[in-house]
Amino acid sequence: MSRYRVCLCFTRKFRTVEPGPPQDVKDAFEEYAEGGKHMTAEGLQQFLEHFQGEAVTEARETVEKVLQKRYHNTKTGMQTLTLEVFQHYLFSADLNPPIRDKVHHDMKAPLSHYFIFTGHNSYLTGNQLWSDSSDVPIIKAVKNGVRVVELDLWPNADKSDVQVLHGGTWTTPVKLTKCLQSIKDNAFTENQYPVIITLEDHLTPPLQKKVAQVITDTFQEMLFKCEGLEEFPSPEDLKKKIIISTKPPQQITADNEDKSNNSSNKGKRWRLGAPPLPFTLPKFFKCGSGASKKGSRKSYSSDQEDEDKIDDDDDHSSECSQDNEDNDTSDPGSIQSKALEYRHLISIHAEKPKGELKDALKVELDKVKRISLSEGKLKRAALSHAIEVVRFTQNNVLRIFPKGTRFNSSNYNPLTGWMHGAQMVAFNMQGHGKYLWWMQGLFRSNGGCGYLKKPKLLMNVGPDGQVFDPKAELKVQKTLKVKVCVGDGWHLDFKQTYFDSYSSPDFYTRVGIEGVSADKKMFETKIKEYKWSPVWDEEFTFELTVPELALLRVEILEYDMSGTNDFGGQTCLLVSELKQGIRAVPLYNKKGEKLNSVRLLMRFVFV
Repeated sequence: MSRYRVCLCFTRKFRTVEPGPPQDVKDAFEEYAEGGKHMTAEGLQQFLEHFQGEAVTEARETVEKVLQKRYHNTKTGMQTLTLEVFQHYLFSADLNPPIRDKVHHDMKAPLSHYFIFTGHNSYLTGNQLWSDSSDVPIIKAVKNGVRVVELDLWPNADKSDVQVLHGGTWTTPVKLTKCLQSIKDNAFTENQYPVIITLEDHLTPPLQKKVAQVITDTFQEMLFKCEGLEEFPSPEDLKKKIIISTKPPQQITADNEDKSNNSSNKGKRWRLGAPPLPFTLPKFFKCGSGASKKGSRKSYSSDQEDEDKIDDDDDHSSECSQDNEDNDTSDPGSIQSKALEYRHLISIHAEKPKGELKDALKVELDKVKRISLSEGKLKRAALSHAIEVVRFTQNNVLRIFPKGTRFNSSNYNPLTGWMHGAQMVAFNMQGHGKYLWWMQGLFRSNGGCGYLKKPKLLMNVGPDGQVFDPKAELKVQKTLKVKVCVGDGWHLDFKQTYFDSYSSPDFYTRVGIEGVSADKKMFETKIKEYKWSPVWDEEFTFELTVPELALLRVEILEYDMSGTNDFGGQTCLLVSELKQGIRAVPLYNKKGEKLNSVRLLMRFVFV
């Protein structure tokens, strides 16, 4: 019973009732219990195979788990399930999840055949301008399945040592050795698939040599070293390996020389012990201002629905800051000698696209590489070179990174990158918002190992060399029916007055598809008033032209007459990973952390 005090004199009472079985559950129980009041183990086996679509061996394992949880000893006594016990089983996210919780993709293909969970500026604890650099977000990221960690390497004030920070800003540094040790200690505690460290190198050759020694001493036999790859190894071959990816020293030096010959120091802003800013800050962020003007911060809100409204000028992105480092004027022979050890560590060579993009996207038969594009440049490439991008990513690696004006560590729409086969869609993991939810949802697939096999349509090559065209209009390939049955658990995870001070919450569900333009659609259920455990029983139909790249998005909101609806949980699920039938769907908070008790009972049917 929930009690709410109104006007200090009156009390409103609302009964908290556990939801009963929805009609779909009742119908399934009646069918597989053969009209009786108890379902046998054989009936449950038939239900799992025919209704839930599970394989025979998987169904047997589930039956054993259900009976073990119910009876503790599966070898004694009559083992049957009542409707109530059957409902409890279906509502268990551990026993009846919506997707598989183990690695099940083929992990023996080259790295370029996978989407890889990728972080951007992995060491930052907050915004891109003045937050602290730390190994804590790195540890959290790799434990959550992130397999690509980015570190920005800069000399300290007297250029005697290397530190990790976002150059040209007020972010505090963290020691490189601390970051590397934390990666070593935590990278493989949750899964064994390889971790790639992408380095943004702003160092002189002597410091590159020092970094090479530190990396070698830290990782030792864990370090994968192989120059001149003609094809990337597989995640399976690289288990428990650390891979270094950056520009080879020779290219870094050449890039710096080009920049030096075509630029001056005019207009650069400096911070003690840091290189110049890689972009021009807005007026209210100028050095020495101390704080923004009144009201200015609001324009940099990280609200999830405003992430696409940031200025699209990304030419001064964080990646380009690499070109602002002072040039080393040492003898070229000395430079080559000092950088040799560093070069030997780089297994995935990164190249900076120069000149025409179509030239950078040319596929070389005896060489594989990685190139990086900002989110804005990818959008432009998608308009003019979509097919070339897809063809490039079949064998090479494409990394996409946020534009430099995302000071608040917001993110961008990752689907553009995925639709073009980009393996590394780099995200600010310390941010929040709907795009991060999509990213987290995608990589909960395949056991959360951080590697997801790209769909065949992105890898197929036709008889005349044709590849997938992201802009092509396609016919409907699959129809998905989604029924939102029941929700429960909010009364356990939230305070009684969290949603409403005077009554029980009024929940409704938003259900939609994110994917190619033709597949995007969003529905809403009816509002269920004064219910901690709402029963909706509403079904929605989605016709999908590219189901392989479709994400099912679910969000719970609590209706408020003022229009500021309260957030009650969310999840995103890759449609191709969904298990058919009636499933318990756990929900997550705004940061992507799993809520302890909140879950939905949903039904998925593919037509």
